Amino acid sequence: MKAETFLSDDYTPAEDEPFMNERQLEYFRRKLFTWKADLMGDSKNTIEGLQDSARAVPDIADRASEETDRALELRTRDRQRKLVAKIDAALRRIENGEYGYCEVTGEPISLKRLDARPIATMSLEAQERHERREKVHRDD
Repeated sequence: MKAETFLSDDYTPAEDEPFMNERQLEYFRRKLFTWKADLMGDSKNTIEGLQDSARAVPDIADRASEETDRALELRTRDRQRKLVAKIDAALRRIENGEYGYCEVTGEPISLKRLDARPIATMSLEAQERHERREKVHRDD
C-alpha cells in the first residue's frame, strides 16, 4: 500500500518538476475524484427531480414542454454517465502509470492540457490530427 502523498490546497503542477511525479499524480487523482463526485451528485439530484416531476399535466402544451425538459435532462445525464466512464479510465491510467502520456505518440501531454481536461488521452497535436482526419472522413 502506498503512503499518502502530502499535497497543499494551493498546489498546482509546474513544468519545472519531474513529469508525473507523485505530487502531480495525486493532484490529478484528487481532481478526477472531485469531478466524479460532483457528477454523481448531479445525477442523484436528477433522478430525484424526475421522480418528483412524474405527474400528469392536463394542458397539452405544458406536457410537451415538460417532456422536452425531461428529454434534455436525460440526454445531459447520459453525457455525464459517459464522462464518468472516462474519469474512471483516467483513474485506472494513474494506477497503471500510464496517465499523462499520449496514447498515440507516447509523448507527455502538457500539464496545462491535463489541468483543463484531466481525461485527455492525446497530446494537443495528436488530438488535432485525429479531429482533422475525422472531419475529412465524415465529409465522405
